Amino acid sequence: VQLVESGGGLVQPGGSLRLSCAASGFTFSTAVMTWLRQAPGKGLEWVSDIRSGGTTRGGTTRYADSVKGRFTISRDNAKNTLYLQMNTLKPEDTAVYYCSWGGNYRGQGTQVTVSS
Repeated sequence: VQLVESGGGLVQPGGSLRLSCAASGFTFSTAVMTWLRQAPGKGLEWVSDIRSGGTTRGGTTRYADSVKGRFTISRDNAKNTLYLQMNTLKPEDTAVYYCSWGGNYRGQGTQVTVSS
């Protein structure tokens, strides 16, 4: 199993970023995929997840209250790739973001820093 996140960086408050996660080594199209994050000095926090939905673009999505209305999770099963579109970013969104599968697997993470 390999999960490789990308797309993080430094952005000003109110800005946007799009994270990607390239997945391999398992049947991505049927997997529930999750985004987690870990802020400095804090534990892992669940951000969002998406079910397979039986279509290329995936199915049901869920979001933490802290990101609802600002973040959008999506997937492209044809490309084995998970996405997280993050809009209206806030300093409290600063964290390392991980994609995760199966409760045991996650990538190396990508750093998102929201600061002026």
